[in-house]
Amino acid sequence: MIATTRPEISVSEPTLYVAFEVSAKQWKLAMTTGVGVEPWIRNVAAGDLGGVQRVLQQARTRWRLPAAARMVSCYEAGRDGFWIHRALLQLGLANRVVDSASIEVNRRARRAKTDRIDALKLVRMLVRACTGERDVWREVHVPTPAEEAARHVSRERTTLVQEHTRVLNQMRSWLVTWGCALPSRRAAGWWTAVRDWAGAPLAATVQARLARATARLAVLETQIAELDAVQQAARQGASAASALGRLVQLKGVATTGASVLLDEGLVWRAFRNRREIGGLLGFAPTPYQSGAVARDHGISRAGNDRLQAISIQLAWNWVRWQPTSALTHWYRERFAGGGKRLRRIGIVAVARKLMIALWRYATTGVVPAGAILTGA
Repeated sequence: MIATTRPEISVSEPTLYVAFEVSAKQWKLAMTTGVGVEPWIRNVAAGDLGGVQRVLQQARTRWRLPAAARMVSCYEAGRDGFWIHRALLQLGLANRVVDSASIEVNRRARRAKTDRIDALKLVRMLVRACTGERDVWREVHVPTPAEEAARHVSRERTTLVQEHTRVLNQMRSWLVTWGCALPSRRAAGWWTAVRDWAGAPLAATVQARLARATARLAVLETQIAELDAVQQAARQGASAASALGRLVQLKGVATTGASVLLDEGLVWRAFRNRREIGGLLGFAPTPYQSGAVARDHGISRAGNDRLQAISIQLAWNWVRWQPTSALTHWYRERFAGGGKRLRRIGIVAVARKLMIALWRYATTGVVPAGAILTGA
């Protein structure tokens, strides 16, 4: 028996396929009506939705399509985000957002690449995807406007924390060059009390630079505290049965960690299985087999870097604060006695398993085996 794939669109159904090659100044539209039909290319100014409508009408006239003919479109995910997707939906197009890294390319060392070539390639792949061919590309799950807006809180906090760390490291570096260290407790005007290697006060220009850096730290700390308050308010307002309410009950998963997980799509991405979670994390294996050659290239690492970072942090917290859980027992039996390198390798495996367990808990309420709840 031969497995078949049911096409999304019948080859006999009048359909207009449109691929958008998006740039900062101009959009290039490649259009066709199906397999074997030479694509037609037109340009519009970036963001000119009226121009897009005019071009679509010209395409219907060119191929004598009825007014009710279906229109499907696609574009590559990029710096413009998802507003284009929402605008195209309002224009009546069934749009999809494509992961740029999943588009097949010529493997030659040097290949021609222009916006025209990319648009033609994209519209032909769109036809293939709509007529039933599988694994043509990977599509991006588009969040709702509310879900997209919610990500700004955790992402801004992460950026501010990184900036705070950067400024502190800079101050330490400046002081090391004078043979002194950054005090752990810093009162107002602390830089005037610092002495260099010879016991002399720091130069006036160095003190002024430290003063300005301290002022920047104060601003960063204030903004981080404001975002922490926003996350705490969201936690207090969440019901115990909600995803956020469930996650914060787990010992070792604080409000910040739970917020990042949910903002980055632990729930709204609507994962269907654990493999999709591993793929988003980049913690999926990449085997290489050809003839008698069989190697393992390790994990792909091609995933959401924010989820990667928070999953590793939560994995270390988990083995510390959840000593009775089945996952911690598995980690200690297999990796704990193997040295630092093996423990670092093992914590990545813990992170993947933990993310799957947290996803199940957030969506279905199934508590990870042996986990301790703070309310228990």
